[in-house]
Amino acid sequence: MRVGLFIPCYINQLYPQVGKATLELLEKLNVDVVYPSGQTCCGQPMANSGYEYESEGACNNFVNNFKDFDYIVTPSGSCAYHVKKHYNIIPQTDAVTKVRNNVYELCDFILNVLKVKNVGASFPYKVGVHKSCHGLRGLRLGSCSEVVGDSFSYIESLLQEVKGTELMPVKRSDECCGFGGTFAVTEEAISVKMGKDKIKDHLESGVEVITATDTSCLMHLEGLVTRNNQPLKILHIAEILNSNY
Repeated sequence: MRVGLFIPCYINQLYPQVGKATLELLEKLNVDVVYPSGQTCCGQPMANSGYEYESEGACNNFVNNFKDFDYIVTPSGSCAYHVKKHYNIIPQTDAVTKVRNNVYELCDFILNVLKVKNVGASFPYKVGVHKSCHGLRGLRLGSCSEVVGDSFSYIESLLQEVKGTELMPVKRSDECCGFGGTFAVTEEAISVKMGKDKIKDHLESGVEVITATDTSCLMHLEGLVTRNNQPLKILHIAEILNSNY
């Protein structure tokens, strides 16, 4: 299998260590990974801002870069969701359909395509999981508290196998952190309050490290943690699964 690695623009610009950890992790799992150098943004920021049809160029560029791969893997649930659910604005060629069907968030790919649960990581800390909205309710990477049914979480399934990691349950596990893409810009006060509530929940649960499948949410939380000098570390799930303490 040939896998195309998609690194979202904000990870490329602000959190390159997350992209590197994703690549190293996939290589450890013996995946044939290629990083197409012509990739840019998937178009999500424009769509979120109400300019969806102006993102057609970004969508077409994404398809052209990834159409020849068996799978596309990204350390971003929101970007994977955008490609899967919002690329209907461009003509639905065979290439577009293939890309939309075969793009995966990292944890989903490891568990459900590679069929791997223990990646051989070691991370001796108390970890709290933030379940990002697009991943949770869009990609169904976990069960929602309002739905009656079996409880599951892809990210927690992987963390349970990490040596030394203690998963700390939080009271409001699937509540939004307040980032919401451009919502954090247009509704700053509400966004900040939601983020503070999320951080408070983790602190009260004895969490040392907050992790998630989306760096965008973690960026929002990290800004608040840093600004308020709170005793929490923020790491993307790829960084933890790639750890060997």
